[in-house]
Amino acid sequence: MSDPGWLVNADPGQVLAALDGATGREEMLAVAVYRASAHVHWDASAGVRRQVLALDAARYGDHGLSTRITAAPVGGAVAARWGLEWATGSMVDHRLRHTLSGHTGGVYAVATGLVEGRPVAVTGSADETVRVWDLATGRPLGEILTGHTGPVEAVAIGMVEGRPVAVTGSADQSVRVWGLSTGQPISEPLTGHTGPVYAAATGVVEGRPVAVTGSADETVRVWDLVTGRPVGEPLIGHTDAVCAVTTGVVEGRPVAVTGSADETVRVWDLVTGRPVGEPLIGHTDAVCAVTTGVVEGRPVAVTGGWDGTVRVWDLTTHQSVGEPLTGHTRPVRAVAIGMVEGRPVAVTGSADETVRVWDLVTGRPVGEPLIGHTGPVYAAATGVVEGRPVAVTGSADKSVRAWGLSTGQPISEPLTGHTGPVYAAATGVVEGRPVAVTGSWDRTVRVWDLATGQPVGEPFTGHTNEVWAVATTVVEGRPVAVTGSRDETVRVWDLATGRPVGEPLTGHTDWVGAVATTVVEGRPVAVTGSWDGTVRVWDLATGRPVGEPFTGHTDLVVAVATGVVEGCPVAVTGSWDGTARVWDLATGRPVGEPFTGHTDLVRAVATTVVEGRPVAVTSSDDGTVRVWDLATGWPAGEPITGHTDRVLAVATGVVESRLVAVTGSNNKKVRVWDLATGRQIGPELVFPAAVHAVAVTSDGRLVVGFGWEVAVLAPS
Repeated sequence: MSDPGWLVNADPGQVLAALDGATGREEMLAVAVYRASAHVHWDASAGVRRQVLALDAARYGDHGLSTRITAAPVGGAVAARWGLEWATGSMVDHRLRHTLSGHTGGVYAVATGLVEGRPVAVTGSADETVRVWDLATGRPLGEILTGHTGPVEAVAIGMVEGRPVAVTGSADQSVRVWGLSTGQPISEPLTGHTGPVYAAATGVVEGRPVAVTGSADETVRVWDLVTGRPVGEPLIGHTDAVCAVTTGVVEGRPVAVTGSADETVRVWDLVTGRPVGEPLIGHTDAVCAVTTGVVEGRPVAVTGGWDGTVRVWDLTTHQSVGEPLTGHTRPVRAVAIGMVEGRPVAVTGSADETVRVWDLVTGRPVGEPLIGHTGPVYAAATGVVEGRPVAVTGSADKSVRAWGLSTGQPISEPLTGHTGPVYAAATGVVEGRPVAVTGSWDRTVRVWDLATGQPVGEPFTGHTNEVWAVATTVVEGRPVAVTGSRDETVRVWDLATGRPVGEPLTGHTDWVGAVATTVVEGRPVAVTGSWDGTVRVWDLATGRPVGEPFTGHTDLVVAVATGVVEGCPVAVTGSWDGTARVWDLATGRPVGEPFTGHTDLVRAVATTVVEGRPVAVTSSDDGTVRVWDLATGWPAGEPITGHTDRVLAVATGVVESRLVAVTGSNNKKVRVWDLATGRQIGPELVFPAAVHAVAVTSDGRLVVGFGWEVAVLAPS
């Protein structure tokens, strides 16, 4: 386990089978490093595994292991081109067992059960499919289940005539039942709902297996799973969409518990079809997560609300139990109950991208939140795998994650930083030290020592919404960062003191998504692009606007870079209108016609000089990168292709004496291109999350922002 060459070159199935036998800190750390991106290792070459393992070792804070992995020989592959200098580990968690990857849309539903003695998860997705996964190996089982014609919003597992089945509900308004041993439907779709089916559960009523479903049509329906027919009339009472359903037993009677966008929870007797007691009231927003269990002998329901709270209800008395469980910072979208070391726990998932575990006896959190998803967590289930309790969660990030719930101490101390996606990165120098400056969804700006990876001072706070753009420059001899935010403001920060310089720059009327800096007529300026469709120039010494806003784009302006053309300072801007435009910063006028050629929105822009000619490099959601001669306005060569998804970030610089463009993509890849030839340099670099930010340092290192993380790579 501690042999880097074996981790890199061995068959992933062989490695994963051996992980649970690890002992000692060194081996346990290697286990956590391997599991961090095991879903990538299955289909990757040994060379890609080496790069990803080195990155994950750096994320776990073990630079020595990262270096040894980078040095591991790989048969038939060139030596690693890049080594990891350092990386943050805000998203690594030693409790992660598997990442189940395959869905091409957000994962809205998860259920767990047993199929032929194997623990499985069944998942439903926005991609309209249902998938079955072996929770022991993390691999898919059988074929993808297809048939729904809309997103699969609900999944439950039950037994019909001794066979395990999955019940799925979809935005196509139908309910389908699948044999999990065969992967085939066992009946025609169950129809009757007149709106999307958001929730499903299974149970037994008077010896008959049933499914209970909830819909946007405000009704709850019960279905006989043997005959496929409705049982009784729809259950009516909710006054808005029914988005959560579970079943349980109270005083010997089978019940359904439902949650609704009407902010209430209702309990229904499944024998009579009548409500049991009054609605449970307490949430102040939609209730879209519910589960049932037993706590100290009492039947309870646990509910999650869009108000960000989790509540526990005694199903016998219909009273709330204790205070609401608080900690999530956004809507709670998923709830499940399990047992950990003999204690009942709730597992909750939230739009804040975290999973939390709560002791249902004390109402207190169990350990730290489970971190790793890069999108809202929509689904949660619990189960047991090889005697160990696990939670399985599904997210808008298209992944399913399986977590070990047994308490255990962290095995390392990763460098932590941002608590949300990193959207922007720039480099600069502070008191002789090269630094990286990053901006994030978490509303903060952070400064990092490029040599050590340590934070420089405290995060910069002041923006009241996501930070989308960062640039650096020098104003009156002081290094500063200029940031743009969703809060519609631009802020200037002294990088030496960490304090704001002056008041926020206001004028834009929508998100500020792009910032660049330059000097115009001896004055340092910032150029900003906004979702309001305008470009503005600001005098950084006075904090005042320079001239009128530049108008011409017909959609959001999301990218800005600066350069010099024939001695004149210019800005190059990219927009959702699919064009790039060049502006004379001295006169405020457009230079030439817009650059057209991309077939989708222009996402990022950078500038440089190639063989004495000023150029702009643009990237687009069409998956291409284009180079433009700024003097003529013509494309310089053919589009650069290779990415297979939206290209979110572009930077230019010099790496090993070659002028390059570095691009980052939504498909979690970074590519380095030789701007003289238009060819890719070396293999693509693979990351665990979408790459929203890239920068090149003056000495040829790469700064990459992916997910919540920042990594710095240097040529090996």
